[in-house]
Amino acid sequence: MRFVRFFLWVVPLAVVLLLWNGAGSLYVIRNYEFLNNGDPYNPFATRYYTSCTFTNFRDTVTVPARGGRCGWIRVFWAGGAS
Repeated sequence: MRFVRFFLWVVPLAVVLLLWNGAGSLYVIRNYEFLNNGDPYNPFATRYYTSCTFTNFRDTVTVPARGGRCGWIRVFWAGGAS
């Protein structure tokens, strides 16, 4: 019975890992493609984004832009769908 307490940390760690992987992971924008309207180097030009690439510490996901916009952070569920 004395050794059981040494393995009690496994249960909370398993719960955290299941929630982390099951509830989705946070991804941060890494790259994007856009239509530049003939002025690609002007930061104030109107841009219509066509695809967004998000990354986290495990993998990278590329998705079409929603309404011509890309967010900074996005949550993806298992399988890459959000």
